[in-house]
Amino acid sequence: MTTSLPTVTLGRSGLQVPPICLGTMTFGEQVAQPEAHAILDRALERGVNFIDTAEMYAVPAKAETCGATETILGEWFARRPGVRQQVVLATKVAGPSRGMPWIRGDQSGLTKAEILAACDGSLRRLQTEVIDLYQIHWPARNVPVFGQLYYDPAKDKPCASIHEQLEALGELVRAGKVRAVGLSNETPYGVHEFVRLAEQHGLPRVATVQNPYCLLNRTVENGLDETMHHLGVSLLAYSPLAFGLLSGKYDATGIDAPEAPQGRMALYDSMKKQRWGRPEALAAARRYSALAREHGLTPTQLALAFCYTKWQVASTIIGVTSLAQLDECLDAWGTTLSPELLKAIDAIRWECRDPAL
Repeated sequence: MTTSLPTVTLGRSGLQVPPICLGTMTFGEQVAQPEAHAILDRALERGVNFIDTAEMYAVPAKAETCGATETILGEWFARRPGVRQQVVLATKVAGPSRGMPWIRGDQSGLTKAEILAACDGSLRRLQTEVIDLYQIHWPARNVPVFGQLYYDPAKDKPCASIHEQLEALGELVRAGKVRAVGLSNETPYGVHEFVRLAEQHGLPRVATVQNPYCLLNRTVENGLDETMHHLGVSLLAYSPLAFGLLSGKYDATGIDAPEAPQGRMALYDSMKKQRWGRPEALAAARRYSALAREHGLTPTQLALAFCYTKWQVASTIIGVTSLAQLDECLDAWGTTLSPELLKAIDAIRWECRDPAL
């Protein structure tokens, strides 16, 4: 079974990708290698040849599984001759340590040397000679991300400058190790600075920003979308199902009950402490689930169609742990939301705002 998907161009890079990307953060933790390879095979069969990973995956992050996801992907490429040439492969270099000293120690600051070494490590694990899209996973500088609400200048500390990071990325592009570059968990200021300095110094221009975007977190629409539109940078929307909250799986039980479905939010206490684990996020998700059912849709269809059809989104990153979940996400492609339904979505947002920002 194939899925008829159009292609989109990422920024000004020339990379052509489908509007759905397979995220792989579960591979190596919730999903073992044989099942991961089956999911990858099915995704490719159905027209999804855009795959995103990161050096720090699997998630939740642990020293013993750091790099496991890239290794699983590398084995997939090695066992299927010719497949690497069919895939647009994206991965990410981790920013300064966020409780993960096993990556580059607690004092890492995304220096040029760190970025170059990280890329070489990813290339080895992925068993490839080139990464199509190499992204900075989170900023080197002090920025409120992953559920932090406010920027606090008092928390600023030394790190590699944006210029130095761009110089490293430029060296990777010139060496043929990377085709295009991108950012993740970025702000309007950061996107502007990366583009400004790239243009000023003849360095690689960022093609993409990978940020959270879903019914529970629409902060992209608070100015970042305008920035990206005018600068010609594409949005890769991650967590469109809000770690499963927007699939409706936790509507009846919540995430703490013994009978809760065995998804990430229920399995890992560390996940419950993050933005997706806030009680307000589940309360809002339940309202969106009810709205979906009122309109003859499943919660998953509503949540994914919201991302699939928004002008802000170039490609939506889906994360799955089974073939059934993959098919459900891909089958949601083509679902349309009426003006009446979009108005009802906005009404809920007006009351709940962005509980998982």
